[in-house]
Amino acid sequence: MEGFAGKVAVVTGAGSGIGQALAIELGRSGAHVAISDVDTEGLAVTEKRLKDIGVHVKSDRLDVTEREAFLLYADAVAEHFGKVNQIYNNAGIAFTGDIEVSQFKDIERVMDVDYWGVVNGTKAFLPHLISSGDGHVVNVSSVFGLFAVPGQAAYNSAKFAVRGFTEALRQEMALAGHPVKVSCVHPGGIKTAIARNATAAEGLDPGELAKAFDAKLASTTPEKAAEVILDGVRKNKARILIGRDAKMFEIVIRAFGPHYQSLFPKVVSRLVGPSR
Repeated sequence: MEGFAGKVAVVTGAGSGIGQALAIELGRSGAHVAISDVDTEGLAVTEKRLKDIGVHVKSDRLDVTEREAFLLYADAVAEHFGKVNQIYNNAGIAFTGDIEVSQFKDIERVMDVDYWGVVNGTKAFLPHLISSGDGHVVNVSSVFGLFAVPGQAAYNSAKFAVRGFTEALRQEMALAGHPVKVSCVHPGGIKTAIARNATAAEGLDPGELAKAFDAKLASTTPEKAAEVILDGVRKNKARILIGRDAKMFEIVIRAFGPHYQSLFPKVVSRLVGPSR
């Protein structure tokens, strides 16, 4: 894909799924890539695939919730490559459970990874992106950052927050005249391990929920998602929707406004069963 040759791109959550596909597509497009994940085995696979196609890659274990480590990581990446042009804040986890039965710690964990991980990555790399003269922040929200569904309050909260944070940042960069573009990504159902690795409230079977997600909702491959994201980045899109489902849901939300909340519980129940 044009427009990425010679750029230095950072991808979190690069050990699998969209993150891995993004790193590889960036490498194929001529970018130098810094990859990170808490899954060191998956990260090693991504690193090998990048090196096999001749990509200059830096690979590090990183927990995106550890702010000080993230700040040190950003400086290390900039020193290693001499600059940083793009950050793809992609790392994320999932949790299913009604608010009534969810534990505080479960909600906090999702917010720590899915929201604060994005904030940490953005704040850590923003000075480097500004100084590069050609920066781009790409934050991965979700289709669940556009609308809420029962059983996903923690995930909805984090992904709505990512959307608000990212949209505010895009406006701030423009107002300040900084050479940094900003995009928010909203994937629909993607065939990744996030559902299979998800946790759930007591009384729910994460395995059964994952099977339902994979069978009924996951319709887009990570490779296709990566292509759509990079095309959106190249075109400087503010909002990047991935999959027909994401595009369809956005239309429904625009048409129904807040009234969608009376429609979606029945749809969700038919697709994945009760949330508790």
